[in-house]
Amino acid sequence: MRLILVRHGQTGSNIASLLDTAHPGADLSDLGREQAATLPAALDGTLIDAIYASTLVRTQQTAEPLAAAHGLTVQVRAGLCEISAGNLEMLGDPESLESYLSTTLAWGAGDLSPAIPGGEPGDAALARFDEEIDEAAASGAETVVVVSHGIMIRTWATARSDVTTDFAARSRLANADVVVLDGHPDGAWRAVSWGGAR
Repeated sequence: MRLILVRHGQTGSNIASLLDTAHPGADLSDLGREQAATLPAALDGTLIDAIYASTLVRTQQTAEPLAAAHGLTVQVRAGLCEISAGNLEMLGDPESLESYLSTTLAWGAGDLSPAIPGGEPGDAALARFDEEIDEAAASGAETVVVVSHGIMIRTWATARSDVTTDFAARSRLANADVVVLDGHPDGAWRAVSWGGAR
């Protein structure tokens, strides 16, 4: 199975560097809509069987042009949402950002003990994403696009594939970046590309 993980396009909260993880979330900016419109060309030649997105509006807006180009319906799943920022929601100061980022990096490395104040536990965040990927795999789809969120993608991919924590820490996913993994939930996932690198 090929899993194509796409970070949503730019939002106003991204521009302001705010931890915007709650529903419904910000709409795409003008640039974000342009980024979404380029996805069909970026994945041109890829035979896509299914497209999933989170329940936050920015992922669905990002997925729509790709879905239209392939004649598919975007399947919306709550488990694909961003990791909750809890009490840090809509904060953008360096201390809050570092706390959120360092905690989720630790989860990706296998240390689930750090907590985000008022947020969800690391095991719960990974498990809900696992469930959605399991569903996609069980459908028999060979190539699946999942439009999700930067920290969720980075944390899950680090925890479940051969992407190392060091690589993930220094390889931030920009808006509309693509991570490609090959494998299956019952085995190991192997990173094919990460935002164009690998």
